[in-house]
This record gives sequence, structure tokens and C-alpha cells, in this order.
Amino acid sequence: MKSDKSIFKDRILVITGGTGSFGHAVAKRFLKTDIKEIRIVSRDEKKQDDMRHLYQAKCPEISEKLKFYIGDVRDYDSIAGAFKGADYVFHAAALKQVPSCEFYPIEAVKTNVLGSNNVISACANNHVKKAIFLSTDKAAYPINAMGMTKALMEKNVIARSRQMGTDGPVLCCTRYGNVMASRGSVIPLFIDQINEGKPITLTNPDMTRFMMTLDDAVELVLYAFEHGEQGDTFVQKAPAATIDTLADAVLELHPSKAGKVIIGSRHGEKLYEVLVTTEEMARAQDMGDYYRIPADNRDLNYDNYITKGNKKIETIKEYDSDNTKRLDVEGMVELLKKLDPTEE
Repeated sequence: MKSDKSIFKDRILVITGGTGSFGHAVAKRFLKTDIKEIRIVSRDEKKQDDMRHLYQAKCPEISEKLKFYIGDVRDYDSIAGAFKGADYVFHAAALKQVPSCEFYPIEAVKTNVLGSNNVISACANNHVKKAIFLSTDKAAYPINAMGMTKALMEKNVIARSRQMGTDGPVLCCTRYGNVMASRGSVIPLFIDQINEGKPITLTNPDMTRFMMTLDDAVELVLYAFEHGEQGDTFVQKAPAATIDTLADAVLELHPSKAGKVIIGSRHGEKLYEVLVTTEEMARAQDMGDYYRIPADNRDLNYDNYITKGNKKIETIKEYDSDNTKRLDVEGMVELLKKLDPTEE
């Protein structure tokens, strides 16, 4: 892809939460290109050591491009050094387990809201060119603490992008659906249950979720880096499947006599997820494989919005996992074959 070399040639990229699935995907994608350096920022020294040894073994001649910084986004001083001289930033550090955030919402605020604000400050103070902030479909019409904190992160990114103008770094968001086989996702759980001879546990078989591969997720970030303007949010159009269809597809690839069992919905789960709200669709731009949602740049002159509305909102629909392309079992199997579900 053109952007692999044209954007990152001789540049320094910082990835917060870089020992996770996205950090590994980006490292695999870019280490062999002409990027100058990839800086991995995270608070887990064991995962950093594992990642360091992995790439030293796989590609020893270029593994020195990978640099590791121990730091927590909650603590500005602990991460500031990693941003010195950096050109681009991908912010992936987050608390993203829905039940955990439900029980510890303030911890989610500290990481997802205040932590992301520290990253913005580090970008501004070090004259970073562009930063992409990873969000989630749960931030659209949020009903759980994880989605609410990610929605606040998005709002703050847009608010601070207004303050940056043309002088500071370009701040953009990317919003994802379910990234298959990423850490904490349901597919590795299904595989573990099958390997242990247990039935696959389904919350609600009729729930629909967007389905994306890690490669799709990286492509979305690259698209945002290449095309993003101040305050933009980017969404990749993606197919969806019911949880029941996903489970049947996994069982087709990994047969098990234990079958499936329905356990009921978990804390804070929706029946379907929204990637673009109705209000956002009213101003979204169709970019082919993506939607670009420009920042809402209205000011505090409220009178303009008391007497004048937007009739387009009344006729447009949100983009969600219930009205996008729906995969059947065969289609889901083909998508699963594009990845190794046991990798993460």
C-alpha cells in the first residue's frame, strides 16, 4: 500500500498500548518498510519483554527499529519522554472490557478519558504532526461505562482539535466494531472453550456485531493518517453477523461435541451496535469503503440552533450492525479463514 512508505518514510510512530493486538499488527506491517522507528508505550514490562524477544527472533536485522517505553497514560510524566521527536501517534491504550468498566467506571474514566487527554497534551507539547485515537462502536449511543468513556474521549479529541486549529497536531478518531481474534474478543474465548471440551457460551444468539480483521483495523488507521483533517472521525464499512452465526462458523472450523449453551446477556451489552449515529450520518461523507464524519464545529452562539434545525436528520438512518451487510455461516467461515483465531 502506498501509505506504508509515503507517510511513514523516515518517520517516528508512537503506539500507546502498543503490546496489544493493534501494536503487534502495526509492527508486523511496518517494521520491514522504510519507517525510522516504532515506539511501544505500555505499562506491562512482561508483555514488552515478550514482544522484544519475538521480533528479535523473527527479524533480527530490523528489530532495533522497535523501541520500548514503560509508562501509563494516566501519568503524563511517565509517557512524555516517548513523544519527543515523534511524528505520528496511534493511541490504543484503553480499558475496554465492558463488564470490568461497569464495575469500575472511575478506573475507565482515568484511562479512557483522562489518559487520552494526557496523550493529546504530549502530542501538542512535542509538535507531533498527527495523532489517531482508537474508539469503538460502543461510543455511539453508549449504554455502558466503557462506551461512555470512549464517547467522552471522542468529544474531548474534537474539542481540543478546535483549540489546535492549524498550529497544533491534527487529531482524529477511528471507530471500530468487533476486531476478530483481538485480545479480549469472543473468538479466542470460543476456541479456548472448544479446546477444553466445554460448550461455547452465547449471551444472546440474536445479538449482531460488526466483524473486522486486524488487517482491516490497520487499514482504517492508515486511511485516517492519510486523509484525516482536524477533528475527523473515520468509520470503515463492515459486515455483521449474529453471535449464533459466529459460533456456528467457529464450530464448523473447530468441531466440538459439546455444542453451544445460552447464558444470557452480560452487564451493559446491546442487542446491536451502532458505528455512525443518525445525527452523524446527517453530515457524514461517503468515502467508498469508509465514512468520514467531520467535526461538529458549531460555536456557543446557541440562538442559531433554536430557530434553525436540520430536517435531514428526520429522513436518515444510523449505520448499525442490524442494517449493514449480514453474513451467513458460510460467509463468516470465509472471513474466519483470513485469520488465525488462536494467534492472540
